[in-house]
Amino acid sequence: MTEVFSDTLYWLALVRPGDSWRGPAERARTTLGLARLVTTDEILAEFLAAVSAGGPLLWRKAVETVRMLLTNPDVTVVAQSRDSFIRALGRYAQREDKEYSLTDCSAMNAMDAAGIRDILTNDHHFEQEGYNVLIQKP
Repeated sequence: MTEVFSDTLYWLALVRPGDSWRGPAERARTTLGLARLVTTDEILAEFLAAVSAGGPLLWRKAVETVRMLLTNPDVTVVAQSRDSFIRALGRYAQREDKEYSLTDCSAMNAMDAAGIRDILTNDHHFEQEGYNVLIQKP
């Protein structure tokens, strides 16, 4: 089964009411067919931080989504460790000419380790590193 990385934008598009990226995210996911989604603890932390001020209904929906992802057999959530943090920091330090976040660097490292080239995001930083960005502008 093909593995595809799922970035923060993808999860946000699915849970935020009226999110302008929902349609493009759903279309990108549909075109993949059967595919295992891969994400990281760092992505899920970034997702939860992004919805934290969205009110109690969105907050609860986000918590339910993360709990579901952690137990879904079709989703792999790569655990954060001290080693993954240090490796992400190393990548981050080598890209001072970019505007990557540490979470981006951690995701790129997880993708490289799994041999994943496709990512459900619109983030051009991943294109700069040669990954295939699957969510296009609405």
